[in-house]
Amino acid sequence: MKTALAKRFTARLGMAGAIASAMLVAVPALAQNSRLSLADRVARLEQQAQAQAQNQGGVGMVNQVQQLQAQVQQLQGQVEELRHELQQLQDKGKAQYIDLDSRLGRLEGNGAGMNTPAAGGSTPASSASAASAPTPASAGTAAAPASAASAPAAAPDANAQAAYDSAFQALRGGDYAQASRGFRSFIQQHPDNTLTPNAWYWLGESYYVTMNYPVALEAFQRLLAQFPQSEKAPDALLKVGYSQLELKQTDAGKATLQQVASKYPDSRAASLAQERLRRLQLQSAIR
Repeated sequence: MKTALAKRFTARLGMAGAIASAMLVAVPALAQNSRLSLADRVARLEQQAQAQAQNQGGVGMVNQVQQLQAQVQQLQGQVEELRHELQQLQDKGKAQYIDLDSRLGRLEGNGAGMNTPAAGGSTPASSASAASAPTPASAGTAAAPASAASAPAAAPDANAQAAYDSAFQALRGGDYAQASRGFRSFIQQHPDNTLTPNAWYWLGESYYVTMNYPVALEAFQRLLAQFPQSEKAPDALLKVGYSQLELKQTDAGKATLQQVASKYPDSRAASLAQERLRRLQLQSAIR
């Protein structure tokens, strides 16, 4: 009896030992599995944090780019406004100068014009020769001075005055093609007339208004080459500078305008030349 109980107790004790051994083996395994799971969770959380930070950084960069684009668009709009204002100022200045020319021409056509002598008199002109044909100046340089030995110009006769008045009336009426033909015909038929310098000037003006700048430039330079002492010389030199600028001869145009300001400092042409130079400087600063 005792022996049987001892065996049964021993068997139970062995079973308990086996269970305890199994538990000792399983507990570290469970602990290791728990640790691995925690590490995975930490790694996953770190990855999520990094992804969130990257997303936030990308959003911030996108916002900055959008702000910069908005600022650039605003600056471009301001530049366009300034360019538009400059163009308006240029157009206004051109219109004012044409109007001034027209007013002077009306005075000239009414008998109070420049270079028109009293009846029977004559006005000396500084041309190379009364009988010689005018020589065109080069397109990019100032007109050459005429010879010191100049012959007096002939006073306008009735036919010359009528031809001049006809061309001038066409110019005032806006028929610039007819005006240019009239002034050219007058110059060819009356090369030594006291009205010839004015005819050269208004010939250039008829081409300048229609934006035929190369031919206008040649006409103004011819006036300066043949009649440098004419009262039209300051305005002609100014228009040389204007024409050069329109032809994209910027350096030559600026130099010519500076020459107007220095050579005729008290003239209306000098004031216009200085104003145009200021606008050119402002335009260069904006660009």
